[in-house]
Amino acid sequence: MSRFGRYGGLLFAAPAMAQLQAMSDEEMSRTRGQGLIAISNSRLGDFDFTRIALDADVTLNASFRNMRLGDYRYASREGLGADIDMPLLQFGRSDGTAAQRTVQIANPYFEFVYRAGADATAPREVIGMRLGFDAISGDVGLKLNSLSGSMLVNGTAADGSTVTLDSRTDAGGGKRWDGSCTAPCLNFSQLGSVRAGDAGGPSRDFWISVLKTGVQFQAPSGTTQLPDMAQAGIWMNWRDKLQALGTTAVAPPSLPAVK
Repeated sequence: MSRFGRYGGLLFAAPAMAQLQAMSDEEMSRTRGQGLIAISNSRLGDFDFTRIALDADVTLNASFRNMRLGDYRYASREGLGADIDMPLLQFGRSDGTAAQRTVQIANPYFEFVYRAGADATAPREVIGMRLGFDAISGDVGLKLNSLSGSMLVNGTAADGSTVTLDSRTDAGGGKRWDGSCTAPCLNFSQLGSVRAGDAGGPSRDFWISVLKTGVQFQAPSGTTQLPDMAQAGIWMNWRDKLQALGTTAVAPPSLPAVK
């Protein structure tokens, strides 16, 4: 059966009752439409960007385990041998209220990066791409062994004091960071889950890039604050409105994971 077969009867059960009428140029000029796919081009510094966005809101409940991204030699800091070593990435939970069981994602996108050239007729060099969301809200199980990226998570220690996990404290600039920090702080061994977004709105700057060289990306939608510069290799950015759900490395219950 074709992918439209199930719905064919619904789509064509009733005869059309309206007759198509041609529109004048003036009527066309006053008409606007919005498609599911939005493509936009931009430039910042020495790079051009082409974004392909899915103009939709997505409800997600999914769980992934034991992801290693960017497994290659890096002499400056070999660490665990991967840019991102992530034992758990879980969107939503199987307990709690109906709203907590899923994560809400708005406008997921792919963005391709090219080196800007003076000669418009010459092929442009592809630098890489990134995958991101304009907004994300909900509970996310998150465990890390190493991270190449820029991340900020606020948390509350057992004694009620405020602690943070902040890649900007890393002397290596966040490249293959093992989460070590100077107490009081929140480190990878304590992190098990985060809540994205708060009463003021969703978290707006989650993305993962794959790049040949460092790139400065644009500010997330609705802000003017540029993110930290993404480094070559795999790089994850997530600094907006993240609150740790605890400091005991416990992830919320989930559906069976995809391995």
